[in-house]
Amino acid sequence: MSQFFQIHPENPQKRLIGQAVDIIRKGGVVVYPTDSGYALGCHIGDKSAIERVRRIRRLDDNHNFTLVCRDLSELGTFARVDNTAFRLIKAHTPGPYTFIMQATGEVPRRLLHPKRKTIGLRVPDNAIALALLESLNEPLMSVSMILPGEDMPMTDPYDIRDTLQHDLDLVIDGGFCGMEPTTVIDLVDEVPVIVRKGQGDWTAFEPE
Repeated sequence: MSQFFQIHPENPQKRLIGQAVDIIRKGGVVVYPTDSGYALGCHIGDKSAIERVRRIRRLDDNHNFTLVCRDLSELGTFARVDNTAFRLIKAHTPGPYTFIMQATGEVPRRLLHPKRKTIGLRVPDNAIALALLESLNEPLMSVSMILPGEDMPMTDPYDIRDTLQHDLDLVIDGGFCGMEPTTVIDLVDEVPVIVRKGQGDWTAFEPE
């Protein structure tokens, strides 16, 4: 049965953040708030935790996973970023954007898109998520909290716990944090491609 932490959305309690990070480091699968709804997350290098996330979401091998980072300094470690892409990303982070980029050798192969060798990266504008990432000291492997067969993400942490309590190790209640997904921008090639229009101002990524 999953644990349930109520964490303050603006001033996250360090003790609870520390306990949550311990759960992640020990292979736990957690639900946590971001600036575009709740997300499923686990340790970037934990194969069994990643497989559990795949089972919960019923994801195939072509799904683009996202590494949720605390700041831009981590992006260069996990993705190949040229100057043009870096300026675009810097202008829109932290924020509700996911950037698809060519991955570096630091990203575990099981997280990559099998054909394109790409990875999604983002820096959320959410105090709880950033506190988790700061304490963890590395990105979280994440996917949005959408159950199989559903179009909309789950938004109520109590519902999430009741539905998935035997599949999760922790649900973090950070209050309502929206239900509109991130805008997804493909930055693999020279010209940005808007893959999904969601939160945020995506017009900056449209070709002139």
